[in-house]
Amino acid sequence: MKFGPVPTSDAVGAILAHSIALPDGRLRKGVRLTEDHIGALQAAGLAEVIVATLGPDDLDENAAAAELAGALVPDPGAASIEVSDSFTGRVNLKSSITGLAMIDTEKVHALNRVDPMVTLATVPPYAPMRAGRMVGTVKIISYAVDRAAIKAACDVARDAIRVVPPVITTASLIVTRIDGGPSDDKGVQAVKGRLEALDVDLTQVLHTPHREEDIAKALQSAGGQIKLILTASATSDAHDVAPEAVRLSGGQITRFGMPVDPGNLLFLGDIGDTPVIGLPGCARSPALNGADWVLERVVCGIDVQSEDIAAMGVGGLLKEIPSRPQPRDKRR
Repeated sequence: MKFGPVPTSDAVGAILAHSIALPDGRLRKGVRLTEDHIGALQAAGLAEVIVATLGPDDLDENAAAAELAGALVPDPGAASIEVSDSFTGRVNLKSSITGLAMIDTEKVHALNRVDPMVTLATVPPYAPMRAGRMVGTVKIISYAVDRAAIKAACDVARDAIRVVPPVITTASLIVTRIDGGPSDDKGVQAVKGRLEALDVDLTQVLHTPHREEDIAKALQSAGGQIKLILTASATSDAHDVAPEAVRLSGGQITRFGMPVDPGNLLFLGDIGDTPVIGLPGCARSPALNGADWVLERVVCGIDVQSEDIAAMGVGGLLKEIPSRPQPRDKRR
C-alpha cells in the first residue's frame, strides 16, 4: 500500500486518508474516490489529496478484518460468539451467552506479532460474560494490509476465542453458626447474587452448628450440583472444622488457601463428582474476591487444580476493602 499526497486527477480508486469539507458536504475519510468525488474536489480547488493506494497484494481494511475474525471464530454458534459486520477496519466479537471467556493467549500474542497493522484486543482469560458483552475486537489500523500478513495472522490465531456456558445449574449453601449465633442473611444474599450472575439457582440453604459432624451431615443431605460452605468462623488451616467435615463426608480437599486478597482463606474439594467450595469470609460482600474466580470456573465446568489456583497470584491483589478490621497497610 502506498500512502501520501497525489494529484487529485490521479486519485480515482484510491482511499481518502482525511476528511475534507466541500461546499456540498463533507467527504469522509476512508471513502474510495470515484470520478464524481474527483470532480467535486477539483471544483473546490484542491490540486492534490492524501490517499492510500492499494497494491495488487493488498486487502482493504474491512475485508482484512472480516477474514481475520472468521479465522478467530470459524463457528460462531459453537463458540457462543456474535461476529459483527466489518466497519472502518473493525470487527467486534460479542458473547451470545452467560459464561466465561476462553482466550488462547499464546495465539493472541502470536497474531499481534505478525504485523503492527493487524491487531486483536480481548478481555482477560476467564472474564465473566453476559449476552452482548464484548469479548474481543479485531482492528486493522491501516487502510489496507498485505494479504500475506492476514494469512499469517489467520494461521496462528485460528479458533482462539470462545465462551463456555455454565454446566452447573443448582447449588446448595451450608451456613454454620457458633453457639446459636445470628443467621447470616447478608452472606446468603451475597452468595445468591453471585450464583444468579452465573444463571445458577441457590436451591437449598442449610444452617448448622459449626461442628465437623453437623457440617458433614449437611453436606450429605445437600442436593445441589455444587456445595458451598460459609462458616461462622474463618477457616484457618487445611484441617480446620469445615475441611475436616468434607473428609468426614467421604470427600477430599484439593486446595486450601489462595494467593488472592481478599479471598486467601478459600478451600476447594469434592465429594465424589460434586465440587465443594469453602468460601472465605469476604464472600459475604458482593465485591470481587478470589472465591469468584474459582466459583466461576467450577460452575462452567473448567477443571480447577491446586496449580491453577497457585497461578492466580499475578493480578490477585484486588481492591482494598475499607471495612476490613486488619487492613493490609497497617498505619500507626
